[in-house]
Amino acid sequence: MNMITNHMPTAELQALDAAHHMHPFSNQAELAGRGARVITRAKGVTLTDSDGNDILDAMAGLWCVNIGYGRDELAEVAARQMRELPYYNTFFMTTHVPAIALSARLAELAPGDLNHVFFAGSGSEANDTNIRMVRHYWSAKGKPGKSIIISRQNAYHGSTLGGASLGGMIPMHQQGGLPIPDVHHISQPNWWAEGGDMSPEEFGLARAQELEKAILELGEERVAAFIAEPVQGAGGVIVPPDSYYPEIQRICDKYEILLIADEVICGFGRTGNWFGSQTVGWRPHIMTIAKGLSSGYAPIGGSIVCDEVAEVVGATEFNHGYTYSGHPVAAAVALENLRILEEENIIGHVRDVAAPYLKRKWEALADHPLVGEARIVGMMGSIALTPNKAARAPFAADAGTVGLICREFCFANNLVMRHVGDRMIIAPPLVMTTDEIDVMIARATRALDLTLDKIRADGLYA
Repeated sequence: MNMITNHMPTAELQALDAAHHMHPFSNQAELAGRGARVITRAKGVTLTDSDGNDILDAMAGLWCVNIGYGRDELAEVAARQMRELPYYNTFFMTTHVPAIALSARLAELAPGDLNHVFFAGSGSEANDTNIRMVRHYWSAKGKPGKSIIISRQNAYHGSTLGGASLGGMIPMHQQGGLPIPDVHHISQPNWWAEGGDMSPEEFGLARAQELEKAILELGEERVAAFIAEPVQGAGGVIVPPDSYYPEIQRICDKYEILLIADEVICGFGRTGNWFGSQTVGWRPHIMTIAKGLSSGYAPIGGSIVCDEVAEVVGATEFNHGYTYSGHPVAAAVALENLRILEEENIIGHVRDVAAPYLKRKWEALADHPLVGEARIVGMMGSIALTPNKAARAPFAADAGTVGLICREFCFANNLVMRHVGDRMIIAPPLVMTTDEIDVMIARATRALDLTLDKIRADGLYA
């Protein structure tokens, strides 16, 4: 029997929301004028709004609901933990069972010698931790000058002061005095938009070698770390050419540089392995985790740290931490989420069933007149919209104009698919079935058709 949730009419909810709720990454005045969508419940891969519409969520919330919505087991674990120990901190030589158990489980799952976990409340907080940790690490080793962290343009590493500085998104840097000092950005490995006449392999190698060039220009004695997502998520699901990954690893090995893999999106099955680093062949010193760690059911993040860094940082007092580091309820929920991922073989389902099927269906979208390329890794994909496939040309409109049109047609057809500029992106729950993939592709195709009709009428497709 479906649950019926009683609530005020949608218009009244929207008015209250507009009056009091400040939304992330939103123009508040514009949002108030049109009214926010009000989501009231969810099950599996489907959201239901306040008007009773069922919407296929091809973004897994915000890249996070890996096991799907409506898993009672996580609610039961949270309730049990709240009754037993709703909160205690891990400062002052104190710990508790959920934090102990989750740390140990993550050490088992993480590759190599990544055996230590510093907990945070989100990926943004965890990346702030990483800034302080790598700088303290080098200072403790007698090299306080090694403070520069290299990142990439169009990367996303959170929206806190530190996380947004690590990220390379210009609109974020234009607000709030960003980036902070000693953060340097190199070019992103986006062949479609920036590859010019180079082959993807040549381009991937060239973009990776920008890291070496930056290290030499800045001075190896000044560079502390390089941070990157295995696949750029919020930047538009940018999948680098295969030549990129081994060259990045070679450069980090050659120089005294820590490699930080931001696994906030790629971790916990998204790419068909437990971690994206395993998919791309990286051996990071630190991995940033969040989102899929709890499938979004509770806010939790952290840094999984290798033996060497943990030993050096742990030899003295590390003056850093959060009230909710290793929160017992969030840790208990994360443990149950990891149990479900493992015991129900959800990552195996991604690797052997869902991802191969989705790859065939997704890449076939490149046959659409509006689509220039379709890239996908595991359960995260993107399509580049273009009026001219051969030239990889932009539209005769501001970047993102056509992407926004397509996104609105997606919403109108009960599909959540995001746009980043003129790229459309997906990252559905990992439990999505082949039948649900068919529905998603059908709705995406319908949105593309409607977008093509509109931009032809508007003179944007030539």
